Parts: sequence; C-alpha cells; structure tokens
Amino acid sequence: MAGSLLMSISQNERERAIFRSRRKFQTDMQSDLATAEDNGRVAGRAERSIEIARNALQMKMTVTDIIQLMGLTLEEIENLRREI
Repeated sequence: MAGSLLMSISQNERERAIFRSRRKFQTDMQSDLATAEDNGRVAGRAERSIEIARNALQMKMTVTDIIQLMGLTLEEIENLRREI
C-alpha cells in the first residue's frame, strides 16, 4: 500500500515536471517570437524615418526642420547628406 502510494506520488511529480518543462518551452518560444516581431517593427520604423529624411534633404528642407520632423540626430542627417 505505502509502496504503491509512493510510486503514484513519484509518477505525478514526474508528470508535473514534464508539464512544467513543456509549458516553459512554449512560453519561451512565444516570448522569442514577440521580441523578434517588436525588433522588426522598430527596425522598419527606423528605416522609414531615414528614407523620409533622405527625401526631405533632396527637397532642400533645412536640417533643423528635418531634425524636428523625424527626431533624427544631426550626425544621422549629415551621414545621409553625404550619401546623396
């Protein structure tokens, strides 16, 4: 009786450990995916801001206006100006 109870408890503990391990794996995968999506959005926005600033430079907007409009630094705008 005691032996079978001990086996039952041990089996349940193993099953809980397996469940927790699988659940942690799933949670980690979801977190990694969410982080990758967020990083992609940020990179896309940054690329779009640079593209708009490049177009603004070609339209002869002032550097000050571009800084205020896009939130880029003077150094970033100067690098874009050199590319054009």
